[in-house]
Amino acid sequence: MELHNAMGPTREQFVEVRDSTDPTPVVMVNLLRFRDRAIYEDGRASDLSGLEAFMVYSDLMKPIVEGFGGRFLLSTLLDRLVMGSGEMGWHRLGLVEYPSRAVFSQVMRDPTVHAAAVHRQAGLEGQLLISSTLHADHRPASA
Repeated sequence: MELHNAMGPTREQFVEVRDSTDPTPVVMVNLLRFRDRAIYEDGRASDLSGLEAFMVYSDLMKPIVEGFGGRFLLSTLLDRLVMGSGEMGWHRLGLVEYPSRAVFSQVMRDPTVHAAAVHRQAGLEGQLLISSTLHADHRPASA
């Protein structure tokens, strides 16, 4: 299995999510790889690490996502492989839930997200973004 970090979806990936009619809530699994130092495309000087620049983006995104009914579930640093082998390709795992793929697509097209994305671009070397769905037949029984 070969995986490649990216900074954005392909046209086909974008259209598939944008045009989804699946009403099921979706959890986006973010596997993030950071630059050592943030590099802003507009040339601004910065002493931020890639992680610090990305966290500026994350802090700006939280109220936007919540405004669309989504929620940040988990953000954690990845430190070592416990099973399997190969290069540890990512530094952080983030889980963000959206009411549906259509809502995720709306969030990604929001102008405030585009304004915040300068910090994402500066901090990230690349990422994998994986959608996951918890269907009713797989949910744990209520306590």
